[in-house]
Amino acid sequence: MIANNRSIRNVEELRAEIARLKLLQKEQESYLSDQFILLQNKVESPIRFVNNLTSWFPKINHNVNAFGTTDSNADWLTNSLRVGLPFLFNKVLFRKAGFIKKALLLIATQKMAGGINQDKITKIIDKLTDIIRPKTKKANKGTKDYGIPPDSETY
Repeated sequence: MIANNRSIRNVEELRAEIARLKLLQKEQESYLSDQFILLQNKVESPIRFVNNLTSWFPKINHNVNAFGTTDSNADWLTNSLRVGLPFLFNKVLFRKAGFIKKALLLIATQKMAGGINQDKITKIIDKLTDIIRPKTKKANKGTKDYGIPPDSETY
């Protein structure tokens, strides 16, 4: 910043100096805005480079269930299965499989994981527990109830 040691003698010189300072302020704001945009472009360039590279690959919608419809409220089980199933199959079960087999397996496990959610698992567990649990015996119908008879008149 260059210091200006002018002395202002009257109101017109004061107004002229205010106008000059406002013009200088607008020029500096414009310069700083341009520099900020340049810096932002430099910072974002690696992200743009990666996005350009990945734009060649088809997009995979991770919120698609087994029936092909979108599942916008995927729960924690579905999301963990989407990560865990490919890892389990590729690293543990199909270690020596080729790239194409692993890619097809990834697509299949993504579809399978999209179809499984927490509600379906709890329904299956409930059905299994209903089968395993012994049936409770109903109350004996021959017991006498000495309460108020339903046809009695009570005042």
